[in-house]
Amino acid sequence: MKNKLEYLWPIVGLAAVVFSIYLLSKELKGVEVGQVWQAALDRGPLMFLCAVGSTLLAYAALAWYDRIALLHVGRKLSWPIVSLVSFTAYALGHNIGVSVLSSGLVRYRAYSRMGLTVGEVAIVTAFCAFTFAYGALFLGGLVLTGEPGLLSRLFSFPVGVAFAIGLGMLVLVALYQLGAIFNFKPLRFRTFEIAYPKPGIAFRQLFAAPLEIIGAAGIIYFALPDSLNPGFFVVLGMFLASFCAGLISNAPGGAGVFEAVFFMIMLPHGSNPDDPAVIQSKAEILAALLMFRLLYLLIPLAISCAIVLYTERQTIAGLFGSVTGGRSRPVEAARQEPPKQ
Repeated sequence: MKNKLEYLWPIVGLAAVVFSIYLLSKELKGVEVGQVWQAALDRGPLMFLCAVGSTLLAYAALAWYDRIALLHVGRKLSWPIVSLVSFTAYALGHNIGVSVLSSGLVRYRAYSRMGLTVGEVAIVTAFCAFTFAYGALFLGGLVLTGEPGLLSRLFSFPVGVAFAIGLGMLVLVALYQLGAIFNFKPLRFRTFEIAYPKPGIAFRQLFAAPLEIIGAAGIIYFALPDSLNPGFFVVLGMFLASFCAGLISNAPGGAGVFEAVFFMIMLPHGSNPDDPAVIQSKAEILAALLMFRLLYLLIPLAISCAIVLYTERQTIAGLFGSVTGGRSRPVEAARQEPPKQ
């Protein structure tokens, strides 16, 4: 059974991508590449710089995730090192898919060299994932209590029910903070246990997690044209729903899933797909989503790949030598050998 389950999520992710691409192909019928390109150019350099600033805010908050998690396990590393490891881990994890596993492997490779044990790296990785979920719960609760009608764009939810769900989410956020302050007993789910962190750690999570999500949503907010922009609060809610759907789908980078859900929420129901104004709106929305992918996913991925290649150059050289039958070996090992007399 376990072996079969190992193949389940990749199949689910692939199916989600295929289905989402099918939905997008129908949704974007009539949209031309030139329209999308022009929509991106029309935003101007100022809005582009604001989107870049939002990206930097998001990745700075992600580095704070790692910093808080390391404090939780009693380790303190320098900010530059933590920022570099966090950036590389998230840039690869967001694009590869199965973010917890892929980013965890990057963290293990980096943090184990700094003295962290396997168990500590696992706690750091899980704690970072929980911090994001905690921030999504917090902001999701704020959005549903402030804009309860937003949920009805996806599901047939009465406004009162959506408001109650949002209120319940905020209650859970408050209970977590109270559990940390008053040292509640750990939450147990069969063999799984969640222990409350120290109050200072939980308090930091309350700010770090929303900052990252706000920064990521800000990219789309600044990339959307004024005529289509419903305001940051609504964009935040749409981004949360779309991004979480992409994560749950297990698709690499949420490819297709993220865009499909965003279009479902953004576009009004019953609009004529052949209307030139509707087609133009779709092109402008797609331009904003592509801007998000470029700044938040693709450029960080390229930078992180360069970082990995540089830091692992000795290992790669040794592997290449063993494959080609040459005598390549890590430089560090060669330097340790005493010179021949």
